[in-house]
Amino acid sequence: MKIRVGILSRSARRLSRLPKGNVPSIVIMAAGCLLSGCGAARPTQYYQLSVPGDLPQSAPNVSGISLALGPLVSSHLYREDRIVYSNGPEQMGTYEYKRWTEPPAEMVEEVLLRELRASGRYREVYSQRSSSHADYVLRGHLYDFKELTGASLAARVTFEWELRDTKSGSLVWSHYYSHDEPVSGKDVAAMVAAIDHNVQRGVGEIKSSLEQYFATVASK
Repeated sequence: MKIRVGILSRSARRLSRLPKGNVPSIVIMAAGCLLSGCGAARPTQYYQLSVPGDLPQSAPNVSGISLALGPLVSSHLYREDRIVYSNGPEQMGTYEYKRWTEPPAEMVEEVLLRELRASGRYREVYSQRSSSHADYVLRGHLYDFKELTGASLAARVTFEWELRDTKSGSLVWSHYYSHDEPVSGKDVAAMVAAIDHNVQRGVGEIKSSLEQYFATVASK
């Protein structure tokens, strides 16, 4: 600290000898930065969802159906890594130093992909980016993936998925999910845990609803 003050003092003496109006503003800003100790980078913290591993299928090829999981469409906010918060229905913002390891849309895709694979209900489940041909294509839209601030904190997750028959091109199934999960703490880690629980719950609903649909088709 004494060294910094000494440097600033010499700089200040040089500046005092310059004619008024000739002191570059950037020099003044740099001197103020030395005095206040700014310049130390604030560490960025990253968070991620719980993604199930590729578990062995308990009942492989139950239905003989192959699924392709298309990209999850979302606003640009959910295609970036910043954690989003909302102060009301019309105002949203992002944390600068609190971020996701991947964009939310990609994380939700990955969770659903692995859950469907691990279910053992399908012959194959893969990303639509693959060149393989599937019997059905599953696509979705992510509407909300954010912290709700206010009297009480909550984590809102909203998405909708649709299933199309690749042979006919017709929409055969859809499921809409929206839920506000209470946040148990006041910090970002507690909010992330609430979002994670919310996503797992929503993906569980999607998986169960799909299984019910295919069971109905098989019984016809």
